Amino acid sequence: MHANVDLGYATVALLGPRPLTQRLRGTYQRAAAGVVEFDRPEELSEQSLRGVGFAVVALPAAEVNTLSDTNADTDTGADVAWRRALAAAGAALPVAVERVADTIGGSITLVGGGPGDPGLITAAGLGALAHADVIFADRLAPEVTEDLAPGVRVVPVGKRPGHHPVPQSEIQARMIQAALAGQTVVRFKGGDPFVFGRGGEELLACREAGVDVHVIPGITSAVAVPEHAGIPVTFRELSRSFTVVSGHDPLDERELEHLAGLSRSGATIVLLMGVATLPQTVSGLTRHGLAGDTPLAVLEKGFSPDGRSTVTTLATAVVDTAAAGCASPAVTVIGPVVHALTHGAPPGPNVPGPGRVARP
Repeated sequence: MHANVDLGYATVALLGPRPLTQRLRGTYQRAAAGVVEFDRPEELSEQSLRGVGFAVVALPAAEVNTLSDTNADTDTGADVAWRRALAAAGAALPVAVERVADTIGGSITLVGGGPGDPGLITAAGLGALAHADVIFADRLAPEVTEDLAPGVRVVPVGKRPGHHPVPQSEIQARMIQAALAGQTVVRFKGGDPFVFGRGGEELLACREAGVDVHVIPGITSAVAVPEHAGIPVTFRELSRSFTVVSGHDPLDERELEHLAGLSRSGATIVLLMGVATLPQTVSGLTRHGLAGDTPLAVLEKGFSPDGRSTVTTLATAVVDTAAAGCASPAVTVIGPVVHALTHGAPPGPNVPGPGRVARP
């Protein structure tokens, strides 16, 4: 549904095969003053459309819309037939086309919300949120209350470090139960669902349960947060690769040795969820030969107004981040790219030197 269209005082006509319009009915009933449904274009008349202020043509998700431009002069496609019937009935209404999955029961869509700024959610992600009956939202998912249709149920299932009030197995069970009851479910996550977001586990659980499931990618914080702080994860002649690592649990010796080798060869290391384990990571990389003057930046709270950057080196990272009170959520970047865009610039409010803290 188009969440930016105010339907509060309008009756909406849902046009199309009943199995498809039924899947849209709940969404529009919550948002509009009333809903009427029509199976066939022949049912439309001046009388049957009295009081209708908006029309929605329901098409199967796999069907190609032959009238992407409302002024195109094509004479094929179900949406064209409905538009002609509306015109014949004398109804000059705004018309939207909705893609509807023609499967039995509800569905689940895993939506990546990006790094925290609602403006960085994809158009597809916003569309899925606008059609949802229920949203299971993570702690780091952006705040999008104003973009939702009235009556959507938002269920917080977020986790904090060391505190998981809703276990992962229960999150999956609740999502699947809602979908099997016929609801359109969105699992709304920060970043990208498949980058340390357990989206793969959730997708497999949905498939096992026989639930229709889809994935909408999101912008990962591993790239976006450093970029927002002025740090490119790759830079010509400095780094031509980057490795994204989960710091949720301490890295073992084999992993630390491998990362140190990658960094020495010019790769950027990006740590997600790595603040609590930073002392072990730093000591391990040093132990395996990474130079103490290797630049390191801890970027807290990404795109929020409270976001800040602490720039230091591998040798002084533990002391500097402790003094700054660095805490999750944060992205840690290790490598010369930390200074790629500030080389030669004196430390200032937005260009911190080692041990300095800057706010975006």
